[in-house]
Amino acid sequence: MKKLTIVEAEDVILALQDEIRRSPEARYDHRLHAILLVAQGMSGREVAMRLGDSPRTVAYWVQRFEDEGLAGLADADRPGRTPRLSEKHIRAINAALRQKPSEFGLYGNIWDGKTLSRFIKEQWGITLGVRQCQRLFRQLGFRLRKPRPVIACADPEKQETFKKS
Repeated sequence: MKKLTIVEAEDVILALQDEIRRSPEARYDHRLHAILLVAQGMSGREVAMRLGDSPRTVAYWVQRFEDEGLAGLADADRPGRTPRLSEKHIRAINAALRQKPSEFGLYGNIWDGKTLSRFIKEQWGITLGVRQCQRLFRQLGFRLRKPRPVIACADPEKQETFKKS
């Protein structure tokens, strides 16, 4: 049988390793393969070299598998950064968004990311970016509404002059 080859194998290997690291399911499958190879008699070093991981990482996976079984190979929850806004802050923001910004001494009659960011900074001294404030709108069930000019009350004759024919 003819030997199979892949063109630019080094680049392909790096791309595949990146893809494996991106997906939780692929990471789990990758760990399963490592355990399978160790169970078939390969050393941790050989497995690490073949799969592109460090020998210590493979040893860690084997230990977790021995201690916890298959569940030990799954990704654990990652706590991430602690939120800057507490539930109390979120409730206050939700109530404030139901009123006009001018009622809080802010410029404008419609809430947007900049206005909400300024409101949070003034109220609690917490700095949030505009984009994060926009996400907060969606999280609270609000959507962006842009003010539109009132064309219905315009002069019909002037409207006709601007219409395309």
